[in-house]
Amino acid sequence: MTRWPGVPAPAQTVFADRVDAGRRLARELAELRGEDVVVLGLPRGGVPVAYEVARALDAPLDVIVVRKLGVPYQPELAMGAIGEDGVRVLDHHVLGRAGVTEDELAAVERRERVELAVRVARLRRGRPRVDLTGRIALIVDDGIATGSTARAACRVARHLGAARVVVAVPVGPAATVHDLPEADAVVCPFTPARFLAVGSHYRDFTPVSDDTVVTLLDRAIARTPPAADGPADPAFDADVWVPLGAAALGGRLHLPPQPAGIVLFAHGSGSSRHSPRNRFVADALHRVGLGTLLLDLLTVDEERDRRNVFDIGLLAARLTAATEWIGSRPDSAGCRIGYFGASTGAAAALWAAGAPHSPVAAIVSRGGRPDLAGERLGAVRAPTLLIVGGADEVVLDLNRQARARLRCPSRLEIVPGATHLFEEPGTLAEAARLAGEWFTAHLLASPARPTATVGP
Repeated sequence: MTRWPGVPAPAQTVFADRVDAGRRLARELAELRGEDVVVLGLPRGGVPVAYEVARALDAPLDVIVVRKLGVPYQPELAMGAIGEDGVRVLDHHVLGRAGVTEDELAAVERRERVELAVRVARLRRGRPRVDLTGRIALIVDDGIATGSTARAACRVARHLGAARVVVAVPVGPAATVHDLPEADAVVCPFTPARFLAVGSHYRDFTPVSDDTVVTLLDRAIARTPPAADGPADPAFDADVWVPLGAAALGGRLHLPPQPAGIVLFAHGSGSSRHSPRNRFVADALHRVGLGTLLLDLLTVDEERDRRNVFDIGLLAARLTAATEWIGSRPDSAGCRIGYFGASTGAAAALWAAGAPHSPVAAIVSRGGRPDLAGERLGAVRAPTLLIVGGADEVVLDLNRQARARLRCPSRLEIVPGATHLFEEPGTLAEAARLAGEWFTAHLLASPARPTATVGP
């Protein structure tokens, strides 16, 4: 692979979000599939992009942790960066222009070294670092500006034994792309003639949390490689649009060969089909043979009005429409239907399931607000599992009250130590395991015997 600056592009939005950017970047890196490559995401924003690249290349995913050294009176302007194992790279042009003294530089570096150590501990959470010895280190970020962080990451990767270092970013200025001598190759599909900032080339550039990074690393580790004698890809796994009158809802549909059951995901407030937590659960359901539809229940315009996020009736109607659409597809008609809801999405799932003649055969709520389904709770007939974090005391109490109003087979599972977002180590995996068992029992098993009401 040669050094490859991208084609010039206008200074305008190029990518929908980091998932879109990762998938498009992965296509430019296809020649690395089958090579001994490790994909290294730069936290935080680079990790969702790197996850999609690692998934496409069927390569391991890890993080390479670096910290920007910001000018003291203008922290967003990088004067350098630091990385693990004592690596430091400085931008002497910025240092000279900004007039930063040695003492000021040292103070910033001391502070960032502390943050670096904390970040490494928080993101790795006891995971061993993926060995880079003799391998290709593919460093991925959501974009590049000055290049200081990328240069530090390259030096760290070489220090850790990488035989070759490749930097891959969706977008960046041509001058920076041409000036990364620390990398053996640079892949950057878009180099705008007028580069303003990385975020200006995304429609959705929402900040990425540490929890999202950890979740994506967990998902990458949990990925099951395809069997040597089996198909490399599922029968169907693609973005879809669910028709809704004059509009449409975006979704991600996964159907295994000859699917028997499919789970529709109703996301909570402020979430979308790209939610790392729900995608983590979806991957777990794929491994037990279930199909999934991760769905945006609101259009982009509708999301701007926060009242819509809490309009349970509206969300339930959208979920019902998606259920009808699934039933109309030749490849999913006849599948048993399950609903997985989180936060307000759980209320929407229960509301929709409480409608007369609902086809829903099983429901799982994770950290949900089933109480918001109101009077519809008593009309739900599908077996319902409520999963709540033990440390999420208010929501736990609301779930207990809501369960008392259910007339269907139900169970309440409490995950010890988990808070509302299940961000503690192992808690989301436990929720996914519980959901997988519930849906397997009710969507894939013989319907001869109903499941009794059990649990606390």
